[in-house]
Amino acid sequence: MLQVTPVRAFTDNYIWLIHSPRDPARVVAVDPGDAKPVERTLADRNLTLAGLLITHHHADHVGGVSELLRNRDIPVFGPANETVPGNPQRLREGDDARFPELGLEFEVLDVPGHTAGHIAYVGHGAVFCGDTLFSGGCGRLFEGTAEQMHASLSKLAALPAETLVYCAHEYTLSNLKFGLAVTPDNQAAASYLARCQELRARDEATIPSDIRRERNVNPFLRCDDESVKQAAEAHAGRGLQSEPEVFAVIRRWKDSFR
Repeated sequence: MLQVTPVRAFTDNYIWLIHSPRDPARVVAVDPGDAKPVERTLADRNLTLAGLLITHHHADHVGGVSELLRNRDIPVFGPANETVPGNPQRLREGDDARFPELGLEFEVLDVPGHTAGHIAYVGHGAVFCGDTLFSGGCGRLFEGTAEQMHASLSKLAALPAETLVYCAHEYTLSNLKFGLAVTPDNQAAASYLARCQELRARDEATIPSDIRRERNVNPFLRCDDESVKQAAEAHAGRGLQSEPEVFAVIRRWKDSFR
């Protein structure tokens, strides 16, 4: 089981520090949108930054990269099809991000939709999925299509059920409230919402989730479920013939949900 430390940034971002199984004082940072909280955590906990993983090019995920690299010579990995700072080793599906001296290795998945070249890192019983899959939800379609995002989420949903999901934002409460608007009878989602409300009341993170839970509570992973399909058809006012169509309707629904 990985040791992972969350670093909060901006309003609701999480920057993840993955500890080396061989030397827990050495860490790899995932999507460091802001260098300052990372540097502060490193200093407070006597940690050494030993590498970076980048999932996509948005500023709140890469804004701290250059500053973190200013006085460090460490490996950086990022998406092959996006421009990100730090001159990363450019990865696509089937490639691996390896930190041999740390005992860390991650398989790369292409998960376009939120951005055109978004990637995720899978390994050690976890997935670091940036803004593709959130607990109870998924990212907005800024550059990709509904078909791409549905395929990307299906790929993530096919990971082993116990895989821990480390996404990049604390959006869980709003996502679950939307999910219950889609399928009000989903008792798993209702119970999870109550649990997450308790966590947030104590200012604790709801992340990580896991793939098993997401398959049960996340409407964007359940486009093959008849209750989700019926809700999407009712919202759209027409019949829907495919899972990507169902996904597209509920993604647009979520965009305007309050």
